[in-house]
Amino acid sequence: MSHSDEKGLLYGLEQRIGPAPAFFAALQHVLASVVGIITPPLIIGSVLGLQAYIPYLISMSLLVSGLGTFIQARRFMGVGAGMICLQGTSFAFLGVILSGGLMVKARGGSPEDIMAMIFGCNLIAALIPMLISRCIAPLRKVLTPVVTGTVITLIGISLIKVSITDWAGGHNAADFGAPWNLALGALTLLVIVALNRSRNRWARLVAVVAGIAVGCIAAALTGHLQLKPMAESSWLVMPGFFRFGFNFDWAIFVPIALVSVISVIEAVGDLTANCLLSRQPIEGEGFQRRLQGGILADGISCVLAATFSAFPNTTFAQNNGVIQMTGVASRYVGMVIGLMLVLLGIFPVIGNLLQQIPAPVLGGATLVMFGSVVAAGIRVMTQTPLGRREMLIVAVSFGLGLGVEAVPDVLKQFPMLVTNLFGHAVTTGGILAIVLNVILPSEQTRPALATAAVEDSQ
Repeated sequence: MSHSDEKGLLYGLEQRIGPAPAFFAALQHVLASVVGIITPPLIIGSVLGLQAYIPYLISMSLLVSGLGTFIQARRFMGVGAGMICLQGTSFAFLGVILSGGLMVKARGGSPEDIMAMIFGCNLIAALIPMLISRCIAPLRKVLTPVVTGTVITLIGISLIKVSITDWAGGHNAADFGAPWNLALGALTLLVIVALNRSRNRWARLVAVVAGIAVGCIAAALTGHLQLKPMAESSWLVMPGFFRFGFNFDWAIFVPIALVSVISVIEAVGDLTANCLLSRQPIEGEGFQRRLQGGILADGISCVLAATFSAFPNTTFAQNNGVIQMTGVASRYVGMVIGLMLVLLGIFPVIGNLLQQIPAPVLGGATLVMFGSVVAAGIRVMTQTPLGRREMLIVAVSFGLGLGVEAVPDVLKQFPMLVTNLFGHAVTTGGILAIVLNVILPSEQTRPALATAAVEDSQ
């Protein structure tokens, strides 16, 4: 993997693509990620009592996601990875943002005060990935293939949980696990797999869109497509700078800052997987520059998010699976995705229509994509033979990481900050992998140490 090899891709990273295939390729990325982009503002707005502002928060989340995605793909003056790196709010931020907002609310703060505090702290925290991007070289010595592969795999496994939940009907659905939900997801998945294996280039390009369309038609014909009333919102939403003002509190900032550091680790894993799937090197100076530009762009996206009243952005893993499925890695598609998301933010009625897609259909469509992220993580992890040391790192990281996510009550006796930071597989497993990689001696150094000991004894 020390050289670029774009064999197997329909469109390589720097290859220009026609308007029609670019549109369909970009649409599949948007369909795979739009729910993940709008879910954090929905959850945060509902819990903190910001219902009146939820439509605006959703619009700004889509807008900033589009701007950040465009910056990542465009890669201007070293800013951006120059790949399809879709931006969105990591779920790792939810806990610390909610706890900070509830703290302001307990002091008697209004909804506007809550958002002024959250976005103010997020703006300062955005400097963290920007600063880390300037010292990526020493970071790469810590984030070895075993560490990044472990993080990528844990990200994929966590995403698969979301897919299965949607496939069964969605979180808290009354008919969760009903046979017709599973059948809709299975039909969508089968269509995507069948088209993806076709020799026809267009069949592969439209596989995800066609699978979702077939799933929606089947849901409508069987009476399982329940149209929801359109949200009351303007046809056109224009962003405003610091609409709710600016405030800062160290007690709220510190947890957000810690998650910002953790999100950089996730971003390194996502960017590595993206390089692998785009048939780009995952070592050397070129790869290091991509990481540096990608993490810097993450920080700039967070600055834009805080400025336009959206929550912190980081590189999503969802789009990696779409690259694998479609065979389209052209960064020009990334620019089209950015423009699409900006339009969804400015014209919220379009996003409202996309929300009508049944959860089982989305679950069936995203399952294979998120599974591809797991496969990419395994490929990164095993690019060099795994010795006893590496196997121990993987075993402990996976064991504790997945264990904490499977049994979250194991941390309920600890302060809320600890629960928010280490209650996720990616966070716990990723940090453990880094720590073990640093403290466990490399097996290659043992013969030299043994020889030195013998010489000293003589």
